[in-house]
Amino acid sequence: MLDKLEAIEKRYEELHNLMADPSVSSNVTRLREITREISGLEETVAKYREYKTTHEALEKTRALAREESDEELRAMARDEAAKLEADEARLREELRVRLLPKDPRDDKDVFVEIRAGTGGEEAALFAADLYRMYTRYAEDKGWQVELVDENRTGLKGFKEVVFEIKGKGAFSRMKYESGVHRVQRVPQTEAQGRIHTSTATVAVLAEVDDVEVDIKPDDLKIDIFHASGHGGQNVQKVATAVRITHLPTGIVVACQDQRSQLQNKIRAMGILRARLYEMELEKQQREITESRRAQVGSGERSEKIRTYNFPQDRLTDHRIGLTVHNLPRILDGDLDPIIEALILADQTEKLKSASVSL
Repeated sequence: MLDKLEAIEKRYEELHNLMADPSVSSNVTRLREITREISGLEETVAKYREYKTTHEALEKTRALAREESDEELRAMARDEAAKLEADEARLREELRVRLLPKDPRDDKDVFVEIRAGTGGEEAALFAADLYRMYTRYAEDKGWQVELVDENRTGLKGFKEVVFEIKGKGAFSRMKYESGVHRVQRVPQTEAQGRIHTSTATVAVLAEVDDVEVDIKPDDLKIDIFHASGHGGQNVQKVATAVRITHLPTGIVVACQDQRSQLQNKIRAMGILRARLYEMELEKQQREITESRRAQVGSGERSEKIRTYNFPQDRLTDHRIGLTVHNLPRILDGDLDPIIEALILADQTEKLKSASVSL
């Protein structure tokens, strides 16, 4: 794969030279495209250059360990070589991961849909806990969260809540959250102190461009209604909420959080495109790899991916057998240790089936 890395470095240098070209620097659209491509290559090139530097230093140190007449200097060179060998092996593995095919959706913004499952009011309260967990996680990442639609219950739970997360790499991390989440705890509504098991489903959809999904106007049924919820009386005076039904698939999308009917329609169409794209992608994946289920990242909603056990203060991710403790911290948005473990497992699985070597 060294040839591929050399080609990436060469392309990176070409792009920097292009930015100095007056005909390119004066073209805002082209300049933006080049800047985006440079950003995508930058970390790989830096890692490859570090690898080359380390490899050269290792070769020189090995030669010193062989040829030096002073025994003390030879011993020092051997120690240094051992350290450089470990660094080279680490960098080689990191480069192997970087050369894996990248999901083109990883840098996309996402729509997240959380729905209460089995468990009645307790499931709705758990859905609200998940919503708070993801919003806090997004805030820690510096991402922007915008509520799209909500259906609240009397105890401040959610039968359903839909929101958008905008930020670099949002899908690359949030995609591992799709699936069925299970909670085991004593509900607020339980007078006897018995532990109940409830569920909520999470769907994470990458935002897609208009050109990626063809939606015919005749396939849509659009209803306009009065918004409800946290918008207040001003929202009630004018019918601004939008409900779009995609007739061929029966998918229904509603949006009421924006102040104008047009804004709600644009947002609803964005979610519809994302759902249709995800539906087609899942269909293709089933046809291509029907016999092979990826251990991580399959995103199938029917799978129970995680259990939150409150009596034992334990979270278990069933896809990789990971168990961690301190549920209050996790539900406050501390998801990185879990997501990092899922990313590592996903990369390991992909490397097993990839012919990426240095």
